[in-house]
Amino acid sequence: MRAKQNTRRDFLKQTASAALAVNVFPAIVPSSVLGENAPSNRINIGAIGTGRISRGHDMPGVWKYDTARIMAVCDLDSKRAAEARTLVNGYYSRKTGKPYDGVAVYTDYRELLTNKDIDAVIISTPDHWHALIGIAAVEAGKDVYMQKPASLTIAEGRALSNAVHRTGRIYQIGSQQRSATQFRYAAELVRNGRIGQLKTVEVGLPGDPAGDDEPEMPVPKNLNYEMWLGSTPYGYYTEKRVHPQTGYDRPGWLRCEQFGAGMITGWGSHHIDCAHWAMDTEYTGPIEVSGWAEFPTKGLWDVHGKFRTEGLYANGVKMTVSNELPNGIKFIGTEGWIFVSRGNETVTASDPVAKLKDASALAASDPKIITSVIGPNEIHLYESKDHHGNWLECVKSRKPPIAPIEIGHRSCTTCLLHQIAMKLKRKVFWDPRKERCKNDDEANRMISRAQRWPYVIE
Repeated sequence: MRAKQNTRRDFLKQTASAALAVNVFPAIVPSSVLGENAPSNRINIGAIGTGRISRGHDMPGVWKYDTARIMAVCDLDSKRAAEARTLVNGYYSRKTGKPYDGVAVYTDYRELLTNKDIDAVIISTPDHWHALIGIAAVEAGKDVYMQKPASLTIAEGRALSNAVHRTGRIYQIGSQQRSATQFRYAAELVRNGRIGQLKTVEVGLPGDPAGDDEPEMPVPKNLNYEMWLGSTPYGYYTEKRVHPQTGYDRPGWLRCEQFGAGMITGWGSHHIDCAHWAMDTEYTGPIEVSGWAEFPTKGLWDVHGKFRTEGLYANGVKMTVSNELPNGIKFIGTEGWIFVSRGNETVTASDPVAKLKDASALAASDPKIITSVIGPNEIHLYESKDHHGNWLECVKSRKPPIAPIEIGHRSCTTCLLHQIAMKLKRKVFWDPRKERCKNDDEANRMISRAQRWPYVIE
């Protein structure tokens, strides 16, 4: 499937004036500015979406490597795009001790993707833009690092994964827990039978509170709000529907079902992905999902609140997911249990995560379980010491990254199935091979959403 491009010329005319107001092309930068790596050997990167997660996590995760150079930034909010340019130029200036002005600015990702000097892109946009930009990027020949979740809907995720495999690009999903030692080690311990036969997995997620009604506000001149809405239905602008106009606190769109599913995909994409890793179900999914959730009855923010869902896998393992469980993953087997989490680690300062009573990132029913050594003839899983670094290494080597798109699509699909069960308040039966619910037209209609023209995947 392809991102629709046949009306591109006409549509660009609508945003050209805004783009021209902010497009700043870099001065010529001496080849010695960025360290020992020759410019011809560096990976030139464009950052698409320059909000909280980009500034605090994705761009710093890449710019610390001399093998890479962020040469362009793009955001539909021209103020944020300009601030990102200042941020990146400032970093390289401090790093080299020399003036630096090597970052171009775009307000339309399609224009950035036409730049043949850009080898790869980081996609740090809201969820509803992931698949459309991702497909356009790989079709433009770019390798991609993209924030999770893989997609807004199951159908979009399948289209994205197909596009990546069709084009042969390197595509890393930002499921960075895979590059944290404790999550890999926990998965290896489970896979190698340290807790006996795995029976149950408990996944605890943070929660999101409801909000108040918010008044309609004038659209800021620096924001292309019509395009920001993308494929989703039009709704009036109010700041808390989008992102703060001052600062980079947690944006309001994360709590709107229009743009995502809430914590079930927000943190669920991380934890369910790592659970699948330990369960050896990365390329499949549950066969049954059921559960319940509380949804706000008023106000702008309408993603799920309290919830509890359960999934059953073909191997007999049951997975329970709830905001009432400790934030992390507990694997329960016939001979003990293992609990793994981030401890008290956060990715950004505004993460909505309460500190755990026990800040240890790995615990077990018997301490001997987690001091166990994985032998040379046992199962050893893919090891990455840094998630962004692993992506850059794979861009160079063309080897698969630790969190490839199909695995990201499968974990996102599982999260979305849990949300479908929440919404329907009943059990759904899933066929992981056909990627359809069995004999359930109502559930199957929720696998995709209507897309607003021209932001469609054909």
